[in-house]
Amino acid sequence: MTQDHAAASIPVISYAEVRAALLAREEIALLDVREEAPHAQAHPLFAANFPYSHLELNAYSRLPRRDVRIVTLDDGEGLAVRAALRLRTLGYTRVGVLAGGVRGWREAGGELFQDVNVPSKAFGELVESQRHTPSLSAEEVKALLDSGEDVVVVDARRFDEYQNMNIPGSISVPGAELVLRLPAIAPDPKTRVIVNCAGRTRSIIGTQSLVNAGIPNRVHALRNGTIGWTLAGQQLEHGQARRFPQQVEVGQQQQSRRQARSVADRAGVKRIAFAALDTLAQPGRTVYRFDVRTPEQYREGHLPDFLSAPGGQLVQETEMNAPVRGARIVLADDDGVRADMTASWLAQMGWEVYVVE
Repeated sequence: MTQDHAAASIPVISYAEVRAALLAREEIALLDVREEAPHAQAHPLFAANFPYSHLELNAYSRLPRRDVRIVTLDDGEGLAVRAALRLRTLGYTRVGVLAGGVRGWREAGGELFQDVNVPSKAFGELVESQRHTPSLSAEEVKALLDSGEDVVVVDARRFDEYQNMNIPGSISVPGAELVLRLPAIAPDPKTRVIVNCAGRTRSIIGTQSLVNAGIPNRVHALRNGTIGWTLAGQQLEHGQARRFPQQVEVGQQQQSRRQARSVADRAGVKRIAFAALDTLAQPGRTVYRFDVRTPEQYREGHLPDFLSAPGGQLVQETEMNAPVRGARIVLADDDGVRADMTASWLAQMGWEVYVVE
């Protein structure tokens, strides 16, 4: 078969078909196969950025089921058809291209969004709006620090982001670690806790995680994160290596476990025994398995077939890690805290999520 004939055999999927599948929560992977920059300029809400240049590297781990429904899209560059053909070569059997790509989506009445990780960021804004997550401006936080108030600033981003730039004096505590680690960092309930990230989402989710878990300290998000700090004309540190304490006192871990379990139960998180994991691998269902501990802990040893996805980043970048909408997600840790807290947010975002007992 010639390249043209092969391309002609790729089904063209309409906006209405994709929209209906998303609304029905059917399994579908809507893949924007352009690079990140054009993707960030305009894309449908649940389109995962899945660049053609990295397609072979990501396909088998991010699209684990070969018969999952896949719809590729571009903006007229021809990448969507090329990606569909490549996915067929890799063994995927239900691959189509979005009719008209980005332009077709808009012309059919679909909304387009800017930025990356849009579903997660939109969810963060919803959380703040509905839960009235407490926050302080950069100027207010700077005044607290300058006055010598009993304040600790915890940075909820990845450690490498923290090392690049951070609020002076802050400690790296990536989002999923907060409920587990904060009692050792701020044992006095009178200590005020400020949670920051680069912008907004991880600050909001981190702060609300601590509130949801019932941490006794006053907790606030740093409004607009390091971006807001810089725009306020305030200085950042660079190259720092302050991290949360590695050891957790047994009694405190048990308390954190109870708090996280309560949060997860309220969110409708499901439980599954490790020996029962294979029961989730049913025909027509995609299952993602993620280890939400730190990358260092993951490298030291992890459950078979579980991918590393530190919890805070998984909530922040859900569609990058799990591009199949409607899939099942299974989370694991070794402390009974981080998986529950992460799962509580994924469940509220509409995912069917399990925690390994």
